Amino acid sequence: MRSETIRIGVVAPAGRVSRTAAERVTALARASYPERVTIVFHPQCFLSSGHFAGDDETRAAAFIEVANDPQFDVLWIGRGGYGSGRIASKVIPALGSEAQTKTYLGYSDAGALFGTMYRHGIGRIFHGPMAADIGRDNGETAIARALSFLVDRDETALEPHVSRDAPNAAFNITILAHLLGTPSEPDLSGHVVMLEEVSEYMYRIDRDLLQITSNPMMRRAKGLRLGRCSAIPANDPDFGQDEETVIRHWCEVSGIPYLGRADIGHDVDNKIVPFGSL
Repeated sequence: MRSETIRIGVVAPAGRVSRTAAERVTALARASYPERVTIVFHPQCFLSSGHFAGDDETRAAAFIEVANDPQFDVLWIGRGGYGSGRIASKVIPALGSEAQTKTYLGYSDAGALFGTMYRHGIGRIFHGPMAADIGRDNGETAIARALSFLVDRDETALEPHVSRDAPNAAFNITILAHLLGTPSEPDLSGHVVMLEEVSEYMYRIDRDLLQITSNPMMRRAKGLRLGRCSAIPANDPDFGQDEETVIRHWCEVSGIPYLGRADIGHDVDNKIVPFGSL
């Protein structure tokens, strides 16, 4: 167990965080790790600019501020939604030496930033719970998992199939599909890549997996694992195949090994996956 105090800065590169969620997360951390954890929600988390937690410049500035601040050990993503990719080109050039070794935790839309950062070798990046997950039913379990990993590097918080023989990565399916073929495309050659999705029609999941598995770089991956695809809307006519049938099909077509399921998803059971090697 680690004994040093961990200072965590929370920013919201996409959607805003409610003050109630911030208060609950702070209280849980204080009760679980008295005098060992300090959590600071950047004021930007609570701003509103249409869909976003502040405009692009404000969200980028908050991310850069916390990432470059040597007082923070961790930059924790407050919430997903949409917007992280809009600020990547502003953020990456502004990250300094302190940002290079900081720990970053989040998932979903944050993958648009994390994938770009991973491409550039910036930080120790982990797919895992966000602060706003406190608002889910039994959300305290997700926050507790995140804190146990950030504070004590508790390996029981890790996705159980995390490879120690190859680098890893985890993405929302839509986010990864949109990164490929752009200047933000991360090099996932030789990686075990875990994928999950929420609130997308099956035909869109199929289309994105076609895109992902057609990419030449992705065809050099060590293999794909499929997390949970939840809240899939009904379609008329029914697509007729589920998510595992679809990923097995595209893995067979592309020659990328399908490695089975992964314990990740948009829910409180979402486990932690490192980008790269442990």
